[in-house]
Amino acid sequence: MLALVRIALRRPYTFVVLALLILIFGTLAALRTPTDIFPDIQ
Repeated sequence: MLALVRIALRRPYTFVVLALLILIFGTLAALRTPTDIFPDIQ
């Protein structure tokens, strides 16, 4: 865990880019998830 903090302090832009990629791909995944207004309930 401490190694991750050291890397983040040495390369802050890398972690900013990773955070943006996670945000973009998470949004795309949420938008592409199919939703059904009336799901089958048994």
